[in-house]
Amino acid sequence: QDELKFSMVLENATAVTEFILEAFSGLDQRLQRFLSLVLLLIYLTTVMGNATVIFLVCVDHHLQSPMYFFISSLSFLEIWFTSSTSIKLFVILGTGRRTISLSSCFAQSYFYFALGSTEFVLLVVMSFDRYVAVCQPLRYAAILKPQLCIHLVVAAWVIGFTLMSYRLGLLYKLTFSGSNKIQHFFCDNSPLFKLSCSDTSLIWKIDSVFLSFVMLGSLCLAVTCYMCILFSILHLPAASGRKKAFTTCSSHLTTLAILYGTCIALYACPSEDVSLETNRIVALLNTVLYPLLNPFVYSLRNKTVILALKKAIARATIQL
Repeated sequence: QDELKFSMVLENATAVTEFILEAFSGLDQRLQRFLSLVLLLIYLTTVMGNATVIFLVCVDHHLQSPMYFFISSLSFLEIWFTSSTSIKLFVILGTGRRTISLSSCFAQSYFYFALGSTEFVLLVVMSFDRYVAVCQPLRYAAILKPQLCIHLVVAAWVIGFTLMSYRLGLLYKLTFSGSNKIQHFFCDNSPLFKLSCSDTSLIWKIDSVFLSFVMLGSLCLAVTCYMCILFSILHLPAASGRKKAFTTCSSHLTTLAILYGTCIALYACPSEDVSLETNRIVALLNTVLYPLLNPFVYSLRNKTVILALKKAIARATIQL
């Protein structure tokens, strides 16, 4: 009888057709506009930096190697990843338009996690590339042939989007009525699940298992590759070679620490235990700061890339 009453309440309740993203509504209006401009500047820098890497890899034959092919693939991914949440955030902070339809919310959630999972797989591929380059330098070209590189990148995208396809099915089974205010700047799982009037215990568990598998599995593989690299570096005869290799690896490991640290804090533990305020702040680092760092860490500090950039600027100046 209680179940019947509960179902009748659900039927009589107004079904939610759109959500309101609260984002940083507690801030002063002028501060929100200022934050919007800062985030827009960071977003444009991120897109330009990653697009520059892709352009240089395409036009400069010195950069047409497996390593730079994987880096350009990561840059392409980062543009889409940061765009999946940042554009809506600018609209919210700049214009105050906070509404998002149910389907758009589910789509944003799916693409955010699918692109994120693809990035984890791609980082493992890049770690493997560095492992072969350092530990098997004489066999590097023979192992990482162009066809294999393409297959690895395609596999990363297929694995990422396929693994996260379960989310769409589970999300569309949820029912929403009553409050439609999401205490976040995008449709993240924690605030979205908490709004549902359905039983979300199963989706919490499935989400936690899948996300933990993707994050911790890829982390173990990436760390294994870098541990092998570090052992190989220690056996290098020249001190200058060891210093250069350590500098490169340390910068890569720093970005990995930011990515995995923020994601594990949010998604590896049961999401119900994470406060919405913490979720929002850490997610901002993950969606804004990390994509900004990538082109500079992996490419734009590299002498070969800088030389290719100077050549491209010189050619453009001559043509003008």
